[in-house]
Amino acid sequence: MTTKIVIIDDHQLFREGVKRILDFENSFDVVAEGDDGSEAMGLVETHRPDVVIMDINMPNTNGVEATRLLTEKYPESKVIILSIHDDENYVTHALKTGASGYLLKEMDADALVEAVKVVADGGSYLHPKVTHNLVNEYRRLASEGTNNRSTYMQVEIRRPLHLLTRRECEVLQLLADGKSNRGIGEALYISEKTVKNHVSNILQKMNVNDRTQAVVVAIKNGWVEVR
Repeated sequence: MTTKIVIIDDHQLFREGVKRILDFENSFDVVAEGDDGSEAMGLVETHRPDVVIMDINMPNTNGVEATRLLTEKYPESKVIILSIHDDENYVTHALKTGASGYLLKEMDADALVEAVKVVADGGSYLHPKVTHNLVNEYRRLASEGTNNRSTYMQVEIRRPLHLLTRRECEVLQLLADGKSNRGIGEALYISEKTVKNHVSNILQKMNVNDRTQAVVVAIKNGWVEVR
């Protein structure tokens, strides 16, 4: 099936670069482009895209406000936020308004394509660096809420070998470290396709929808080190 995409970004050169990357995928169809969040509603109403790629900073209506309006009126159109900000406050605010994905503009082409596929399929996607920052924030909050910080930091890591294979445990740890599929492959000396297969198996076995949920569950259960 074809995934219909709308791109909203006020930087024309960047927007054209994103479109060029997406055009390489036969299953993607960029049906419209706009340069401000105020255009987004009309474009979505006209084209009913599966995915909207939305810049967070625009001169009139910003991406977060446009996302809130879009997801309320057209929940079937999923939004991926594009941003230069990796601060967890930006990320959580964007997700609270209904965004299904959050990508940094320093992303590579593979991350963009993967994000669109995951979000179009009903999942959520965060840039690996953003995931790493959220994990660090979770670690900070958890340690603040623990009376004995040293006890928290020395908690025994219990590998979920009852659920995952040893290799899947390694992949899960690298997901928690904020590694991309390519980064995991390079760390473990395996192909990116093999990494994708491992991630898919992990999500299925853990009964979660996406890699971010997998990391959160793993942290709560003490299955990974937060480092």
